[in-house]
Amino acid sequence: MKDLCGHVLILTGPPGSGKSTAAASLVASSGIPAVHLHSDDFWHYIKSGFIEPYLPTAHRQNTTVVDVLAGAAERYAKGNYFVVVDGIIGPWFLDPFRSLSIPLHYIVLRPVLSDAIERCQQRGGDTLTDPGPISALHQQFSALNGLEQHVIETTGQSRADTLEAVHAALVKGNFRLQGADQ
Repeated sequence: MKDLCGHVLILTGPPGSGKSTAAASLVASSGIPAVHLHSDDFWHYIKSGFIEPYLPTAHRQNTTVVDVLAGAAERYAKGNYFVVVDGIIGPWFLDPFRSLSIPLHYIVLRPVLSDAIERCQQRGGDTLTDPGPISALHQQFSALNGLEQHVIETTGQSRADTLEAVHAALVKGNFRLQGADQ
């Protein structure tokens, strides 16, 4: 994985797909300088005027947060860190990342909807548990058109299996996005 220093991986998928678990494990086991940017944190930094990100009225807020997130990822990568951005970064939010002058990888974890809802509801805490928004976000990751080859189907996989699939995808380089660095 040492060849991934200076690279950014966007690890995405619907809520309950295992993004945060896989990202934390990947960074911890990388053996290289690595950063885990948990995108939810960037939304939680908004202390006044926050709009739930899945609502249509949150578009401007979400665009700003993704721009900030992409900038942070770029700064760490330019410092020679391997950066894993974990969050709901659908194709509709890729432009700020594609404009960066760093190597960029994009992996979508996709479980079946019932598994995603169950995982979200079992987490507890201050997380999304409402099946409506979870279903809507799952649907958005079900038709990726030109990015379908960036999907890892996680149904029936253990956490270790998912981590292994992500690691293998990175090593092979098959999930690289064309961006400013190409």
